[in-house]
Amino acid sequence: MEWLTNPELWVAFFTLTALEIVLGIDNIIMISILVGRMPKHMQQRTRIFGLALAMLTRILLLLSITWVMRLTDDLFVVFGQGISGRDLILFFGGLFLLWKSSQEIYHGMEGEEEAGEGPKGKGGNFLYTIIQIAIIDIVFSLDSVITAVGMVSHVPVMIAAIVVAVLVMMLASKTIGDFIDKHPSLKMLALSFLIVVGTVLIAEAFDVHVPKGYVYFAMAFSLAVEAINIKMRTAMQKKKQRHEDVAGQ
Repeated sequence: MEWLTNPELWVAFFTLTALEIVLGIDNIIMISILVGRMPKHMQQRTRIFGLALAMLTRILLLLSITWVMRLTDDLFVVFGQGISGRDLILFFGGLFLLWKSSQEIYHGMEGEEEAGEGPKGKGGNFLYTIIQIAIIDIVFSLDSVITAVGMVSHVPVMIAAIVVAVLVMMLASKTIGDFIDKHPSLKMLALSFLIVVGTVLIAEAFDVHVPKGYVYFAMAFSLAVEAINIKMRTAMQKKKQRHEDVAGQ
């Protein structure tokens, strides 16, 4: 129980928890978009199950630290470029994100009637969505786990930070999902951001490192502009409604 009185471990715990929440933002966005295609009564259950799966994936990766760290070793060389297991996961994960985000944008532009995908039936849709969430979890978890291993040497602290971070994401996921569903333009912005994330993952697979700060700053700035647009549209709709009410009297 000495760790309870160790300030260094507490600092590491809170820092790692904050980092896991930040790194989990894109995960929440993608899960919210995938869950948005489910029947309303199944969305919350799928969302919670997906985030619980994310937590389990990260804990299992942490408990396989030796294997995870070996993923950074080169497996083979292509045109003088060493390719590791991590590079392969990032490359194919990035491709999956590009494909899925582009597909969702296309369906959004064509309309929901043409957006029918995956196996038919409630059970099939649930399983199909969970499989996609599992793939995304593995891709997004890998870097955060490697970062956690580099920051903290105590596995219980890392596991506690992941559990707390996922619980926070569970509390916020429904609010974020409902907000994205309510504002289609915000959904398109989120999907465009995920295309950027997919491109960054592919670039990192070839050791082209793009500072994450630039990506998150661009996302925050775009969200701020879109929030102003949403507020402006809401104000204009209220003003129009007032004029219609006055004209109708």
